[in-house]
Amino acid sequence: MAKWLMAALALAALAGPPVAAQETGSHAHDIPSWFAETFLDFRDDLRDATKQGRRLMLYFGQDGCPYCRALMQTNFSQKAIADKTRRHFVAIALDLWGDREVTWIDGAKMSEKELARRMKVQFTPTVLFLDEKGEAVARLNGYYPPHRFDAVLDYVAGHGEAKETLAAYLSRAVKETASPTLHDEPFFMKSNDLRRGRGAKPLAVLFETPHCAGCDELHREGFRRPEVRAVLERFDVARHTLSGRAQITTPEGRVMRAGEWARELKIVYTPSVVFFSPEGREVFRIEAYLRPFHFGSSFEYVASGAYRSEPNFQRFLRAKAARMRAQGRKVDLWK
Repeated sequence: MAKWLMAALALAALAGPPVAAQETGSHAHDIPSWFAETFLDFRDDLRDATKQGRRLMLYFGQDGCPYCRALMQTNFSQKAIADKTRRHFVAIALDLWGDREVTWIDGAKMSEKELARRMKVQFTPTVLFLDEKGEAVARLNGYYPPHRFDAVLDYVAGHGEAKETLAAYLSRAVKETASPTLHDEPFFMKSNDLRRGRGAKPLAVLFETPHCAGCDELHREGFRRPEVRAVLERFDVARHTLSGRAQITTPEGRVMRAGEWARELKIVYTPSVVFFSPEGREVFRIEAYLRPFHFGSSFEYVASGAYRSEPNFQRFLRAKAARMRAQGRKVDLWK
């Protein structure tokens, strides 16, 4: 486990009983009491937030999610982050599998889980930040460590979307103690031609940057796991940087610089992995902090072709964990 996360979780444990949780059904992961309790008519919530000079922040979580717990117990246990969120946002918690009725910005009524499906939520936590018109100006598909999450708050609170992309802002605003050079792996493709031919393997494109602590951890831990290395053999794996100037041929056959392609794909977080089918179509992506169980499972989800019949990655994970338990195998989502 990363040192910063071990320390943060230890501090959260020493802090005593968690703050009072919002009533959100079965997934209330120590949700702070300052999260708003509303009738879940987001037209009214958006109007009220705008009148207060704040923006709407929607959090999708689920029971048993260690990343949701890290967001609540690690990020929001830090007073500066909690105070900033309360000052600039109206925060509302939603259950990925919940049945409470919600009314979306366009007036459509549905359950929480139907909204999650409509919003294409694949990871928890997923956090949506809405502007005054109800448009998403930032979206976090998975867990962001405190220093990155704090920078996103600054970006959205300061209406940064009017000036630059979130990726550009984070590249300037987030400084990490990490390796100044990229890590190489023997399984990385040597060719920059990413087109898929007949009988090709699926393609996984890893986007990294120097000075990226999460990238260091991925190479130090994720890529070292035997179960991860085994599933990697079923892929062609390419690696590029967010500012890469190398000429590549994309899976669609277009020639451009790697950095231009990363911006076109709207890559914000590093490391991110974008998966392409053997036909060259994007089918899935990872763009947040993941421990090896979820990281390896993401590759398995694509390699097995499960994404074709099960579009919900969380259902795939639940089924996999159930099979492992039925076989008497231990399931630890954080290791």
